[in-house]
Amino acid sequence: MIVRKKLDISWADVAFGASACLLPGDAQAMQKRLEECWSPAGDAIACLSVRSGFDLLLAALAWPRGSEILVSAITISDMVRIIERHGLVAVPIDLDMDTLAMRPESISRSVTRRSKAIVAAHLFGSRMPMEPIVEVSQRHGLLVFEDCAQAFSGDGYRGYPESDVSMFSFGPIKTATALGGALLRVRDADLRNTMQAVQLNYRPQSQWAYLRKLFKCAALKLLSGRLPYTLFVAGCAALRISHDAVIGRAARSFAGLDLFRAIRHRPSRALLLLLRRRLTRFDTRTIAGRVAAARVAVDHMPGIDRPGGRAAFHTHWVFPVRSGSPNRLMRRLWQAGFDATRGASSLYVVPPPAADPGLAAAEAVRVMDSVVYLPVHAGVAKRDLARLGRVISEFHGATPLADEGYAQFTSRFRARS
Repeated sequence: MIVRKKLDISWADVAFGASACLLPGDAQAMQKRLEECWSPAGDAIACLSVRSGFDLLLAALAWPRGSEILVSAITISDMVRIIERHGLVAVPIDLDMDTLAMRPESISRSVTRRSKAIVAAHLFGSRMPMEPIVEVSQRHGLLVFEDCAQAFSGDGYRGYPESDVSMFSFGPIKTATALGGALLRVRDADLRNTMQAVQLNYRPQSQWAYLRKLFKCAALKLLSGRLPYTLFVAGCAALRISHDAVIGRAARSFAGLDLFRAIRHRPSRALLLLLRRRLTRFDTRTIAGRVAAARVAVDHMPGIDRPGGRAAFHTHWVFPVRSGSPNRLMRRLWQAGFDATRGASSLYVVPPPAADPGLAAAEAVRVMDSVVYLPVHAGVAKRDLARLGRVISEFHGATPLADEGYAQFTSRFRARS
């Protein structure tokens, strides 16, 4: 079976990270070097994760309870948990699912006197144009937080210059992964200094905890070959265990942990060292290979609906398609030897505030209820991408795309109201 995604890290990087765990050194000095590497302007903060940085940001802002943050309708669930932990309300802004961009008019309709900021999340490896988002946000007096966790491309982009905060992730399944770590740019110096002061009170991540992540990464790399992965999936089936769930948990940074206890740490020196190594040695051929694989796949599945298919900029971090019968399609692809999944990450559709179900993101739900993520990456041979396209096309020839997910969604919210 062809693995859904390969970790973007070499054996040499894993060995470097492991050796760094065993050597003493000054983590604070290493953090400063990494931050200067990311942004010579001096506005960067290195954190354990984007979740950690976002939590720091909201702690430093200390907005009144009940204040609202407008968020991309599709994001990871932990970002909403963090918003709610600070006594704030997440308000979803529906997306143009063809371009994965927020609609400025939807932002304007959702602004109230309690609105404080907007979180614009770039999805699936795409990058939405930020100019319209910044323009409408400035008109309404909102701060702009740019979530670039899925958007690192090695092209020098560090966030839109007028975004108040930009956040990049280097967690386990991200491009240029260091198995953790995040880099934020914070324009306001007072806000940045407050965040740094709060983070200094956190305990550092244990070097041994980071070493365990490296060992787990090594295990996943060994498993990612075609034969080992096929045997793994067969073994799970024999034991009546969902390989999809096992891999999903293994790839997540904080699975099974108390979220806030886990994220409120400073990054370890070993993580900082490895992240700096990954950034200074990043090879853009990683992105080029992924984009080339996506183009081959697209050529072999004409007419298939792909969220983000019209995005202006796309590196295809993941490759989602829509299906009227997503679970059946996923199982058909497993039979054909392709490890498709419905849960490539912790992404979900943000529910509307309980007080206003009319703010439900109907378009995002309609699309995400029908999404299947395909194993399209540089590690897949062209002949296999062609075969993948044939399986998809044949399946949809017999199973037309339908809006079953949207029907379920509308009935669900009618019941709530």
